[in-house]
Amino acid sequence: MPELRVSVVYAESSRQWVRELSLAPGATVADAVRCAGLLPAERDVRFGIFGRMVDAATLLRDGDRVEIYRPLKVDPKEARRNRAKK
Repeated sequence: MPELRVSVVYAESSRQWVRELSLAPGATVADAVRCAGLLPAERDVRFGIFGRMVDAATLLRDGDRVEIYRPLKVDPKEARRNRAKK
């Protein structure tokens, strides 16, 4: 069986990481993140594939881009309100 080629990405405010992986068919998002070694210290992370939220148990397809989302520091609506007040 051919391997799956996927990318795993994670970004902080000052830098980003991209790992290109080859995984066995049937691999999940959790498998890809574990193999990439990019799981941040925060445990309140979420995952997406091409900008759509997915569960860690989601099966991957060839060419997927797995994104690791870190928790927001400020609610975007609240940040907009604060900027508008100034």
